[in-house]
Amino acid sequence: MDAYGHINNVQVLRLLEEARIHAFGPPGGTGAEGEQPPVAVFSSVKPGTQALVVEHRVKFVDTLDYRNVPVRIDVWVSAVKPASFTLAYRIHDPATAAICVKAETILAFVDTNGGSLLRLSEEQKRALSPYRGSPLFA
Repeated sequence: MDAYGHINNVQVLRLLEEARIHAFGPPGGTGAEGEQPPVAVFSSVKPGTQALVVEHRVKFVDTLDYRNVPVRIDVWVSAVKPASFTLAYRIHDPATAAICVKAETILAFVDTNGGSLLRLSEEQKRALSPYRGSPLFA
């Protein structure tokens, strides 16, 4: 929370990360067993593969006031390219349901041994396809 009682912009990125992990799984190799995510994109990568955030795009539409209750975050896949995919988010105020934040995160997989960018497998593309929606930023 910042001095004005709003959720700080750095915390907004943390909320996006939590939503991303809840929906698509924790990073592979974390050793954390738990609830299976709806789509195990990150937790099902081969050893030696790491998912990296390439870019965040965040638009603050309204203030997100601190309310001490969970916010609702909509998450979907807005784009799939040969070597990256984009997740889109909407964060809603828990009291008013107003959209406070629109955001997108571009992610890619890299080989941790050589640092080279990896193409998405057909299996990864199939796993992401049911969650495709329209991009927030055109």
